[in-house]
Amino acid sequence: MAAISIIDDDAGFRDSLAETLTDFGHAVTAYDRAGPAITAIAATLPDLVFLDLRMPEIDGITALRAIRAAQPTARVVVLTAFATGDNTIDAMRLGAFDHLTKPVGRATLQTLLESALRHAEPQARAEPAAPGTIIGSSPAIRDVQKRIGLAAAGDASVLILGETGVGKELVAQAIHRFSARAAKPFIAVNCAAIPADLLESELFGHERGAFTGATTAQRGRFREADGGTLLLDEIGDMPLATQAKILRALQEREVTPLGGAPVKIDARIIAATHQNLQARVTSGQFRADLYYRLAVIPIEVPKLRDRGADILLLARHILNELRPAHPPTLTEAAERALLAYPWPGNVRELRNALERAASLTPSGVIDAADLALNPPVAPGAASAVATNLPQAVAATEIALIRAALISAQGNRTEAARALGISRQALYDRINRYGTAIMSDLPTPAVGNPDDEA
Repeated sequence: MAAISIIDDDAGFRDSLAETLTDFGHAVTAYDRAGPAITAIAATLPDLVFLDLRMPEIDGITALRAIRAAQPTARVVVLTAFATGDNTIDAMRLGAFDHLTKPVGRATLQTLLESALRHAEPQARAEPAAPGTIIGSSPAIRDVQKRIGLAAAGDASVLILGETGVGKELVAQAIHRFSARAAKPFIAVNCAAIPADLLESELFGHERGAFTGATTAQRGRFREADGGTLLLDEIGDMPLATQAKILRALQEREVTPLGGAPVKIDARIIAATHQNLQARVTSGQFRADLYYRLAVIPIEVPKLRDRGADILLLARHILNELRPAHPPTLTEAAERALLAYPWPGNVRELRNALERAASLTPSGVIDAADLALNPPVAPGAASAVATNLPQAVAATEIALIRAALISAQGNRTEAARALGISRQALYDRINRYGTAIMSDLPTPAVGNPDDEA
């Protein structure tokens, strides 16, 4: 049995969470305000604290700082009904054990308890220097947000992996912005875009006269990033000879400009690639010692098609960026099309599709046809294009049901009502299509039961 404290001004959610935790066999103390809770926790450290983010008088982030200052080993789980990339990263940077979005499912809660009560707590973290912008609240992207918070607290090398177009550079920028180096330069180099014979000079610099055409000295990207962060993008395409020099720079913390003497450097190194580096190590195309030096903290950025309702959040964010004064709106059919499409080009393809649609839709209302996407395919479907009527019907049903469940936050009764079918009919289709529908979808949750209405 563990001693657990809940700090939340929402009486309904607080009581529901307390009841569930008690059912699990734990002793629960609940508070409706942060002030008295902070005093009590400072005196008697509970095994776990659930802390609401938005509260009157003292907000959750302020309370988290106070709790961690009084009890650096406190395990604190931050709760919010309004998860954003900023508050997720902020909470993790300040030492939260986890950051959950309300409502919280029983299965999620049980898994969290097992983990929190079994493992030691991470160390306190410094405050972020500036906000980053990582759009989304799906489980897949929230894991990335948490890793950003953890990575930003230190100075170890980071290796960002993911398909082309998922936003690897944005993740690198967020790590820099939330780190102690935020006031210093962030320098990004696309290693695949620079010819091999020029890459060394680009990275390490050169002195005047070092080679034909070197009429002026060049500092090089490592020195330009001094005190800040250097992103080596598409490092998987780097020649082996340059890899050896990158390894030496990381080990010795110095670079040697062409025609010059060694110079000490102080830059946090982040590498990114769409390549399978482990496979390239096996094939001899990438140095194993450099791989292990870079992959101290690996971060896998999820495919857009694995991010569920984040697709709509990203779409609205992109439309606001494209037309700040009068952002275009999406019809329900357009939203369903966005959710059903597999997005092989990820966020980059989403932006291109929306920019095209916004440019060609003077009315400001984007419908499914305006997006000009390929025929819809749901995650788990056997092929990208249905070849007969039953396949087309199944793909359409899966896409519509997934969209309704996402909109209803996993509440099947509400989803069935929105679809205009009975709850039993919805259950029948869920059983028929299985993971093609349920992959990465919300589950009925604490404080938001899947009622019988």
